[in-house]
Amino acid sequence: MEFLEVLKVFLLGIIEGITEWLPVSSTGHMLLFDKLLPLKTTDAFKEVFIYFIQLGAILAVVLLFWKKLFPWSKERAELDAEKKTVILDKGVLNLWGKVLVACIPAVVGIFIGLPDKPLVIAIALIVYGVAFIGIERMNRNKVFPIQTTDEITYKHAFIIGVFQLLAIIPGTSRSGATILGALLIGISRPAGAEFTFFLAIPVMVGASGIKILKFLMDYGMFSGAEIGYLLIGAMVAFVVSLLVIKFLIGFVKKHDFTIFGWYRIALGFLVIGALVLPSYF
Repeated sequence: MEFLEVLKVFLLGIIEGITEWLPVSSTGHMLLFDKLLPLKTTDAFKEVFIYFIQLGAILAVVLLFWKKLFPWSKERAELDAEKKTVILDKGVLNLWGKVLVACIPAVVGIFIGLPDKPLVIAIALIVYGVAFIGIERMNRNKVFPIQTTDEITYKHAFIIGVFQLLAIIPGTSRSGATILGALLIGISRPAGAEFTFFLAIPVMVGASGIKILKFLMDYGMFSGAEIGYLLIGAMVAFVVSLLVIKFLIGFVKKHDFTIFGWYRIALGFLVIGALVLPSYF
């Protein structure tokens, strides 16, 4: 592995860990970074890499929300302190049921491929940035009827899953699309963000698995360097995600997402400027 390539992988892991959970499009940021400093690998491997390192980010969610996500627990029996009984938490199972319902629309998105050109990413960044600002202004001082993930119904979950389909457009942001959808149907920011974290687990694991399987079927095994890139990227994304998720949980309790809308718009116009200006020189 070349040092410069490892550095690029390290930076991509940081970008993934930060942008996966913020409503700014992790895929869009990684694709733009690769346009600026491309990895010296095949396009097929890059596609797998972008999806695989998301598993590191997912591991951070599982670690931070283990108690909410794991349905089995052990409790000491009343008569015998040494004896423990396994308890199945129906509330957690119900949560997973909603998450799986929200995943149904995502199956359609797997079979849809849209261009990852910088202009497409820039337009998506701007359009959804404007949407965030508009929706947040519309909801200013609004008291949302649904304050926790327990209050989210199966109908709400499916609607959020439909909004997630918007993320097939590079630059949209999966978390951004689902949080916007949640806000529009009366779900608070903290509850919408938390449900988005949970929804990411099956969606990203499934998408990564499909990409890896397709690569192995088409090209055979990964090289030693490629395996190294995958592991480094995923580990960096995991560590950074731990910090970003904790930050976002605190942020959404006190602030709205307007600042991310302005960031998206600024970055979108910056990308367009970078595409247009060279033609004048």
